[in-house]
Order: sequence, then structure tokens, then C-alpha cells
Amino acid sequence: MTEIRTPRLLLRRWLDDDLVPLSEIQADPVVMRGVGDGRPRSLEQTAEDIEAWEEEWDEEGFGMFAVELLGSGELAGAVGLSVAGTPAEVAGQVTISWRLGRVFWGQGYASEAAHATLEFALQDRGLDRVAAVCRAGDRASANVLGKLGMQAEGTAQHPVHGHDLAVYGIDLTQYQE
Repeated sequence: MTEIRTPRLLLRRWLDDDLVPLSEIQADPVVMRGVGDGRPRSLEQTAEDIEAWEEEWDEEGFGMFAVELLGSGELAGAVGLSVAGTPAEVAGQVTISWRLGRVFWGQGYASEAAHATLEFALQDRGLDRVAAVCRAGDRASANVLGKLGMQAEGTAQHPVHGHDLAVYGIDLTQYQE
């Protein structure tokens, strides 16, 4: 079982007990405004998300981690890697993304978890490049991407929902631990 420990977090595969807490996180419209179509997700949709993430782990050797606080065991959200289907600017590339419950914002957890995930991608999984996409104007996500050393590479438009996106990337040669 793949696990990563950081000073404050455990990144791990998904457990049955994670469904309800993740569903509560994904039911928050503020958390979800930058994910997909920006709409909250139901319990059933969250179960489908976890199932898809676990399938990606089995097929690709990477996926979305459950983010657990080491001190309390509380589920803070998800961070991880996936093969992008859209937009065309990153289709087929491995992308990094995250979503944390609002109560966990502003404490450095997203940066800590994303940094460990990027290191896992480039060093453990041997990827040469990782991309990221966030909504244009999402300063919090852009800040995390900057802390990871990812460079803005251009813009895109969401092919289904039409909103503007910022595209980022980092190559192994640019990565510094």
C-alpha cells in the first residue's frame, strides 16, 4: 500500500470510512467551485470519484491520495495525480490536483501535500513532467503551484463548461526538492 508521511499529514489510499467525510467536503460549493463544473458532488458521485481514483491507482501506479491529519486522524481532503482528459493543452499528461475541506485552508496543508505528491511523481514514479490546471484567477491554487516551482505555461478554456483556465507545468530538470 502506497503511503507518504509528511510532518503533519499521511497521504494514503482510500478506505471505506473516507466516503462520508469526503462527501461532506465535496458537498461544499466553495470547495468545489474550482473543480470540474464547479458544482458540489453528492454522496453517490463521491463514491464514484473514489472508485475511479482507486482504478487509476491500479492501472497507472498513481492516483488521488486521501489526505489525513497525523495528529487527529481526520480526513482533510484529497491530493494526487491523474492522467488528464481535458483540456487539450494537457490531455494525456499527468496532472496534480487537490481539494481540501474549507476548515483546513490557510494552514499550509495543500502545499505540504502537493509537494509530497510532486516528489512522489518525479522521484518515486519516474515521471519526467507534471502539469496542473486551475481556474484563471484562483490565486490560492496559483500560489500553491508557485510554491511547487511550477511555471505558468499559458491559458486554456474548459471544453465543456467554457471557463478560463491557467495551465502550469514542471519538468524533472526544473524540480528542486
